[in-house]
Amino acid sequence: MSTYMIAQIDIRDPEEYQKYLDGFLPVFERHGGKLLVTSRAGTEVLEGTWALPRTVVMAFPDTARARAWYADPDYRRLKKHRLASAEANLVLVEGIG
Repeated sequence: MSTYMIAQIDIRDPEEYQKYLDGFLPVFERHGGKLLVTSRAGTEVLEGTWALPRTVVMAFPDTARARAWYADPDYRRLKKHRLASAEANLVLVEGIG
């Protein structure tokens, strides 16, 4: 069953964040990840509150692959750049069916 990771992001240091992006796709795709949504502008909130301005939605073939990507040593090295340059909230949810 497909699994989705949803991220809310507020980039505070674009140059440092670019270091994260420069290595992101090869590691992400190695685990079967696909980007479905990336908002360059803010996220339009129709109801309630949304903590951070940007939204990213990623798909993985299953939860095990999503967790393997997040635990991958190559991703952990990249994640240091994200943590230094942005605030983020990430959630993992299983798809329907």
